[in-house]
Amino acid sequence: MTQQTSGREDRVGVLVVGAGPTGLTLAIDLARRGVACHVVEATEERGVNPRCNTTSARSMEIFRRLGLADDIRRAGLPEDYPTSIHYRTSLRGEEIFRLDLPSAGDVLAGAGRDGWITPEPQHRISQLFLEPILERHASGLPGLTLERGTRLVELRQHEDHVEAVVETGGVRRTLHCAYVVGCDGAHSAVRRQLGIRYEGVDAIQRFVSTFVRSPELGRLAARDRAWTYWTYGRRPASMIAIDGDSLWLNHVTFAPDHDTEGEDPEELLREAVGGPVEHEVLGVVRWTGRRLVAQRYQDGRVFLAGDAAHIWIPVGGFGMNAGIQDAATLGWMLAAVCHGWAPPALLTAYEQERKPVGEQFAQAVGSAARKSFADVSPDIHLSGPAGERARAELAERFAVTEPHRYSPDGFSFGYHYAGSPIVVGGADQAAISMGGYQDRAQAGFRLPHVWLEDGRSVFDVLGPDFTLVRTDPDVSVTPWTEAARELGIPLVVVDLPGDHAGRYPAALLLVRPDQHVAWMGGSDARPDELLHTVTGHLTVHQR
Repeated sequence: MTQQTSGREDRVGVLVVGAGPTGLTLAIDLARRGVACHVVEATEERGVNPRCNTTSARSMEIFRRLGLADDIRRAGLPEDYPTSIHYRTSLRGEEIFRLDLPSAGDVLAGAGRDGWITPEPQHRISQLFLEPILERHASGLPGLTLERGTRLVELRQHEDHVEAVVETGGVRRTLHCAYVVGCDGAHSAVRRQLGIRYEGVDAIQRFVSTFVRSPELGRLAARDRAWTYWTYGRRPASMIAIDGDSLWLNHVTFAPDHDTEGEDPEELLREAVGGPVEHEVLGVVRWTGRRLVAQRYQDGRVFLAGDAAHIWIPVGGFGMNAGIQDAATLGWMLAAVCHGWAPPALLTAYEQERKPVGEQFAQAVGSAARKSFADVSPDIHLSGPAGERARAELAERFAVTEPHRYSPDGFSFGYHYAGSPIVVGGADQAAISMGGYQDRAQAGFRLPHVWLEDGRSVFDVLGPDFTLVRTDPDVSVTPWTEAARELGIPLVVVDLPGDHAGRYPAALLLVRPDQHVAWMGGSDARPDELLHTVTGHLTVHQR
């Protein structure tokens, strides 16, 4: 079959390949920063099977910055639906353990917010509902275009641009791009074009995921509502509420060497429920949980983000949320270079910052999965004292393994870029863990949240680019504003009244566009050198 060629040579700023959460978040961020971007997506329609079902607190903070958080929080489960996790022998069986967590309505009402470590707690929303919100916002932004049904065919790199050959309806054309970002998933065409391989463990667990419509399941769950019910029949299974009513997803786990083709989804659902239930199967997916990270995240003017850069077993939705973090980091760097206030060398920091995070996340997620899917004694199904004892012992184990998995503050707020060449004063750090988090500013870490006297979060007063946060009004910021003006680096100064020394142990904190601390110190700083360093011009060593 002969391919048609249109002869068109379109020019775009940044080409984003893939219109999933990572690609759309990146495109929205770029467009809001005034960078023209074009998104191509090979599929005509979105997938019908639910995938990630949690948007982390850090992702919600990123969406807050992009003006999306409230729309997202009002979607997914009904506002009064609890996001609790219940552990049972079966849905109709005995309770083993529970984690009671608030509803979206509780969060929107600000219940107990004075004690929050974030202005945007995590939100339970299926990717089925998240992606349309992102796409709707993307479609309304000037300078952002989205093409569905367009696939990448070839990449040709040049010193000052990238030629991307794309195909739509059998017709090929060439896009001339300043930069290309592959956000096109585990089977990334961009990664294959670059010849970059994944490294890691190819199979940790196998899964059979069945998406069903069942009003009867909704009625059963209404007796004691939860977002996820873990059940322990022949195999561990998690039954997830998609819409808080009749839509449910049943994930069943198997050993990595198990052939799941012989597993009957109908029987797996009966085991999880504890008997037959009326339902309609909407989709069945048999898949493998992996722990893989790309060898490189950058090749010249082409970058990888999201599942194209890393895939791992989907514990807590960390794959999608890590992709959103990738987008937040790469977005400001690309914008800084495109607008001319940072050199192209800044972009090398993207891989130096995000690849170590991806590798550590992969290790931590794999460890959490092993603990969660560890063997469960069949005695939990016994009646009488023996069954009660077995369930109590399992509950003690879950009390240790599960809270951090479902409220993973370490993954949201403990990841960092302390070793980055564009962070000054970063100290050696322990490996990232689900629960490891220090609510105190450190170079390379996300700026800790505080509520201001007017009810806003500190994140709401940060500028779109660099922000100098001053906690001591006696320290002059004039050298900073003058240096920024001379260097052409956009800088906003924010004064924080009140006593925040517990979280901000410095008179000055230089905060990056992605809300991470680039440097912290006092009046003895050399602003011109620091601003050069954090924008990729040169490296200095100031403490």
